Amino acid sequence: MKPVGTLDAATDILGDKWTPRLLRFFMDNETVRFCQLQDLAGDINPRTLSARLVKLENSGIIMKQPMSGSRCEYSLTEKGQDLLPVLECMHDWSNKYTSA
Repeated sequence: MKPVGTLDAATDILGDKWTPRLLRFFMDNETVRFCQLQDLAGDINPRTLSARLVKLENSGIIMKQPMSGSRCEYSLTEKGQDLLPVLECMHDWSNKYTSA
């Protein structure tokens, strides 16, 4: 059995309310803009969204790519791509055990 500490890195990234919800939008989109994430997530505060994106970028999960003007796009890094199967399993588990 692996020590409990081996889950720490994953729960540090995925353990808050918004991060898994934001990362799921990268499952269907190669790149996503800030305003798209805000619209897709619904009721997320812009400051919270900004903080989560900075944390994901600092963790090497996403990469920020400047566009024209002050716009930028975010995309998953290889490390972030490796999280997609985890998110898919979380999605499947939620579907299985959440009543419709």
